[in-house]
Amino acid sequence: MKAAICPEPGRLELTDRPLPPAPPRGWARLSVSHVGICGTDYHIFEGKHPFLEYPRVMGHEISATVIASGEGVSLTPGTAVIVNPYLSCGTCVACRKGKPNCCAAIKVLGVHADGAFCEEILVPEGNLYPAGDLSLEAAATVEFLAIGAHAVRRSLAPSGSRALVIGAGPIGLGTALFSRIAGHEVTLLDASPERLAMAADRLGFAHGILAGDGALDAVLAATGGDGFDVVFDATGFGGSMEKAFAFVAHGGCLVFVSVVKDDIRFSDPEFHKREMMLVGSRNATRQDFEHVAASIRAGHVPVEALITHRTTLDDVVSDLPRWAHEKAGLIKAVVKVSP
Repeated sequence: MKAAICPEPGRLELTDRPLPPAPPRGWARLSVSHVGICGTDYHIFEGKHPFLEYPRVMGHEISATVIASGEGVSLTPGTAVIVNPYLSCGTCVACRKGKPNCCAAIKVLGVHADGAFCEEILVPEGNLYPAGDLSLEAAATVEFLAIGAHAVRRSLAPSGSRALVIGAGPIGLGTALFSRIAGHEVTLLDASPERLAMAADRLGFAHGILAGDGALDAVLAATGGDGFDVVFDATGFGGSMEKAFAFVAHGGCLVFVSVVKDDIRFSDPEFHKREMMLVGSRNATRQDFEHVAASIRAGHVPVEALITHRTTLDDVVSDLPRWAHEKAGLIKAVVKVSP
């Protein structure tokens, strides 16, 4: 089968690989349909991912069709599925608590194990959710949107809350969409006027704040001096995460949607006087995937507005390296794998 492989940072090439074997008990063999390109994929290509071994087949935002089922699998051949790429151990403390998204031994397809920039893959049945009437292209957006949906659920912020989403990239925009779906009044903050304008034009987020020296004054002006009830930082930038504490209202919540390798420092007196809640959010669970799929079906998520770039498995080896640097107008790129 064809596969796009990253043998080392800065190189992406199309190659032939053996087809997967017959699926073992509890697993299914899938024909990959569509794969979204994530910021993580760009980081892997550029050599910026801290915990990755090369060579690697990338791709973890996946829709597919079942080809064959192993013993004990109820999904039948021909079933269209959304793939949850977080392979959990099932026995660690997090898994025992029903939180496989933060499994102590998690392996993410396309990161810790080879992913779906190829024609066929094997995946455990527990990680496959029937796509139903979703298009296979839309189904490939569910995983990245579930990251934001999970962060919103983790915040516990009730309907009517004033929310600030920092970072208008794909994860931030997904978070903003599900914050809005949760009934929040959403404002975006980003360093790029172009991204703020695109979010307003394509997704209806009319309230935007430009990052920089005047951001705190703008936050206070937008909230009558209170700050935001809930702040989501989706930048993946330590400096932004540290500044985000100042944007939170007394009694409010700060959610770190992205992760950085840095140490994060903050003022403990400021943190305590606000009785602020600080929340980490990692990956997503089946509940979040199903919420996203239902929201797309209900017309609450404008998938066509989110997908700005399209390519094929043959062309991704040239398109992904280019898009790693040419970000203008880019929200989400999707690779069509199956013919």
